[in-house]
This record gives sequence, structure tokens and C-alpha cells, in this order.
Amino acid sequence: MAKSRETFNKKEKEKLRQKKKQEKLDRKEARKSEDKSTDFADMIAYVDEFGNIVDTPPDPTKKKKEIDADSIEIGVPKYVATEEDNAPRKGKVTFFNESKGYGFIKDEQSQDSVFVHINGCVDKIQENDKVTFETEKTPKGLSAIQVKLV
Repeated sequence: MAKSRETFNKKEKEKLRQKKKQEKLDRKEARKSEDKSTDFADMIAYVDEFGNIVDTPPDPTKKKKEIDADSIEIGVPKYVATEEDNAPRKGKVTFFNESKGYGFIKDEQSQDSVFVHINGCVDKIQENDKVTFETEKTPKGLSAIQVKLV
């Protein structure tokens, strides 16, 4: 008599395959038999004022804020020249190189450092002088013009 070709290991693997197949069929039947509501009202969701998703619709009786759409600025607001920009400012010369003809003035109000060139000076200036000046917009930033000693 010949030996059986089915070993214990082969039998166990076949049992596992059959068991997995049966479990898969059971899950499939369970999904089909579940009472899924396909009603549109059950699928709808709302977003509250804080950005959270909720099931309840928003309350229309709550006070709503009226916002003027024109007042909303997206990005950096455009620079608008004011009369104060052209008004004489006061400052102190922190650095000035006479041989090269340029330096910097520290504004008393804003504490900003403003570039000054010898061509923008009315009077001869040196370091630590108190001066009045006006500013102009240049491609590299603010530049002092009409620089006068105080």
C-alpha cells in the first residue's frame, strides 16, 4: 500500500485557507445585512464658527457680525506718502566719511538710521552733529536730503 501524499502540514494549511475564506464570506454577509442609512440628512455635516465639523446646523438666531468686504486687506498695504514724511526731522550724525562723501543719521523719533550723501547736505556736517533733514524714497531705501545743522 502506498503512502498518502497529504501530510499533516498540508492539511493544516488547507484548514487555515478554508477558515479565512469562511471568515471573509461572513464579513461580506455582515456588511450586506447592516442597516446602513443612505438618507441625505444623515450624511450632511456642518462647520461651526471655530472650524469644527458638527452634526447640528448653525443657529440662525445668533448675532452675526457685518463685515465690509472692502475693508479687508490681503497682503501688505500700499505705502501712502503723508505730509509727516516730508516734514523736517531731527537727528544726530552717527557716521560720516568726508573722503567718500556719505554717512548715516540716526532719527530722534524712530531711532532709524538714514543714509546721507554729501550732495544732500546744505551745510558741512561731521560726526555727532545735530541736524534737521528731510527724507526721500530711493531704490535702496530712505535717503536724507536738505541736511542742515541745528
